Formats: sequence, structure tokens, C-alpha cells
Amino acid sequence: MKTKNKSIKILVVEDSKVTLKVLGNYLASMDVMEPLLAETGTEALELFKRERPDIVLLDAKLPDIDGFEVARRMRGMELAEEWTAIIFLTALNKDEDLAQGIAAGGDDYLVKPVSETVFHAKVRAMQRLVEMQRKLVDLTRKLDSANAELLRLSTTDALTGIANRRALDDFLSREWRRCIRKKKALSLVMLDIDYFKLFNDKYGHHSGDDCLKLVALQIARAAPRASDLAARYGGEEFMLVLGETDEDGAMWMAERVRQMIADLKIPHYATESKHVSVSCGVVSVMPEDRLSLETLLLSADAALYQAKRDGRDRVVAGKYGNY
Repeated sequence: MKTKNKSIKILVVEDSKVTLKVLGNYLASMDVMEPLLAETGTEALELFKRERPDIVLLDAKLPDIDGFEVARRMRGMELAEEWTAIIFLTALNKDEDLAQGIAAGGDDYLVKPVSETVFHAKVRAMQRLVEMQRKLVDLTRKLDSANAELLRLSTTDALTGIANRRALDDFLSREWRRCIRKKKALSLVMLDIDYFKLFNDKYGHHSGDDCLKLVALQIARAAPRASDLAARYGGEEFMLVLGETDEDGAMWMAERVRQMIADLKIPHYATESKHVSVSCGVVSVMPEDRLSLETLLLSADAALYQAKRDGRDRVVAGKYGNY
């Protein structure tokens, strides 16, 4: 890709060896110029593809391919964010000839025979445009990168590094609509760290934050598919969205996550196992327009609290609308 500090590459396409040598000499007297020379349209197109020049000086009349056609093909070969200045070299100076060149993709004209003063002026002008284009592309990339980072920050939980509630709501809405279109099941796993308030009281909030990070990492590891999302729902509650997943698959996933967190063996005096555990509520549904995403969330929340009432550190399956 082009960078703003590199020299300017200029391709000269001219079938007259005399004119080609004269223009080559003109360029040799200019700094930051890397001349590339071609005598035919075919050779010019090959050089263009390989070298990606910044400026092309193109004879309108070539022995194999018409110069206007060469310009059109060059424009078709330009990559995204690329722009090449094309200056036609021609003895033709009628208005219709100028119009044809512009229509073919040209940016300016030099009428032969070309004086060195005019040549330098035209090329310098195009050089300034090329450098402005580079700066614009560089600025655009920086803005795109900054916007991407802002989007990432706005959709990421600052503590755990997984998706936040905003990202969850957006993803869940899209996945709900997608599953309606594909007629596939959608499942939610709502997870809550057991006795987390007692954990904070006993071990301190710094340890509590570390615990949340470790639990979030395990949940995220269990959701690698594009149709899955691990998110922090709020406080010590987390959510797994499992697209195209029925109840059996969601129950298996929830049990897997529960065991992965148990395997961390984070000490917690208040639990039966004496280690950090989670309770999980699972709900699956075949989304339809007449059904409600809010009802699905409420049903998952109800299943989670049933798991807590049943003794915690377990997975409970709920039913859509049962809350």
C-alpha cells in the first residue's frame, strides 16, 4: 500500500523512442520520482499491475492498444482507496479529443511536443494531488481505527472484557430475527455466581473483581461460534446466547460452563464445595413474530432463580412463558 513518505512512481507510456528518452530526461531532473518506461499498451498495463504507479503519462495513440482503452483498463485495475493521476500525451487538441480522454479516465493533457517547463509544472501539480490523496487515505484509516476502537469500548464490559449489556441487547435482537428467518431454535443460559456478596465481604472487592474476570473468561471460552455470545448481564450475572441451539444443546453447554468454573477451584467459604460455583437457568424457544424476546429473558431469569432455590451450583431448564 502507498505511504505518504515514499517517492512518487511515474509510468511513461510512449511508442516514440525519441519522445520517451526526452521525457525520461525531464523526469531525471526531478527528485522523488521513480520513472517506469513502456512503449506499448500491453507493457504499460503489465507495469501498472505490478508497480502500482502514482502518475501515468500516457500516449493517446499506441501501436497495440488505443491509449484511451489503456486508461479505462487502468481505472478498472485500481485497488480500493487508490487513485492514479493519468495525464494524456497527444498531438490532438480538439475539444472532442479532450472530452474523450477525460471520459476514459484521464485527469489532464500534455500536448506534444512537450516543453520541459510545462511538463514539470503539470507533473508537480499531479504530485501534490497524489500526496493529498495519501494524506486523506491515511487520515481515513486513522478515523476508521478510532471509530472501531470506540465501538469496541462501547460494547465491551470494562472489567471482564466480554460483551456488555448494550452489546447483548443488540446481538440478541439480531439473533432473534435471524432464527425467525431460518426457523431455528434460540437458547439462553443465564448464570449467577453463588453467594457473591459473601465472597466480596470475606475476600474483598479486589478479589471479587478477579473472580468476575476468571468466570467471564470461562464463559467466553465456551461460546466460540459466530451465533454465540457471552456477556455480562449485570453485577455477578452473565448470559450466554446460543443461536441455532435447542434445549438439549443448551443444557449441555450450561453444564459444561458450570463445570469449567468449578474447575477453577477459586476458594469460597460460603458454598457447599468451598469453591466458587454458578447457578444456571436455561430456556429454549423457536422464535416467531407472535412471541416476545422479553418473555424469553424473563423465563431465563425465572429458571435461574429456580436453580438457586433448588440448592445452587446446578443447571435448571425452564419453559418459555414460565415465570
